[in-house]
Amino acid sequence: MSRLTGGTMRASDKAYATLRDDIIEWRLAPGTVLAEVEQSERLGVSRTPVREALSRLSAEGLTAAGGRGVVVTDISLEDIDEMFELRETLEGKAAALAAERGERAVFEKLHTDLLRAQELISDTDPARHEYYALVGRLDEAIDAAISNSYLAQAMRSLRVHLVRVRRLAADDAPRLYAAAVEHAAIAEAIAAGNARLAEAATTLHLHRSLSHVKATHPQH
Repeated sequence: MSRLTGGTMRASDKAYATLRDDIIEWRLAPGTVLAEVEQSERLGVSRTPVREALSRLSAEGLTAAGGRGVVVTDISLEDIDEMFELRETLEGKAAALAAERGERAVFEKLHTDLLRAQELISDTDPARHEYYALVGRLDEAIDAAISNSYLAQAMRSLRVHLVRVRRLAADDAPRLYAAAVEHAAIAEAIAAGNARLAEAATTLHLHRSLSHVKATHPQH
């Protein structure tokens, strides 16, 4: 019985991870109906794991029940404004705590790597993924440094939607270059143990990111 349960969980995790990635990367566009039968055939799993995966995605706000069944949710400018309001509160506080509690050497290394990040930014997706992975390392280092599991979990939940927004904004090379410098400044302030500067650098980065998203987001 336990092995059967474990197998179901693995199938559910696989379905969840694939569907989540497809939504975040815009392979499944907003409004797409996610029918259990169709998705179970596409993913090569039974309907039960698909149902479980859709339930998890709904809990994250990536899908919702609609008139035609479960559909991929949309992201509006109002949603984006609300996300960035929450980001400023959470990430500003996290950066300040990381400056107070984090290991300097970790953030000094990240600062150096982020200053070199322009070499990773090009018009090819693989190179950009390397850059985004580096930004992910900064996020993870901050999560680890703050020693606050509740704050870290709240930021992780929010980041799911932020990846969708980032893809939507179709970041061009100039914006990514600027963002790399902004991330480097955050890492530098944390490495210096300067909580106020770390929070200010985070606020500046978020302000510029939001301005870019709004400038490139199609109006609904």
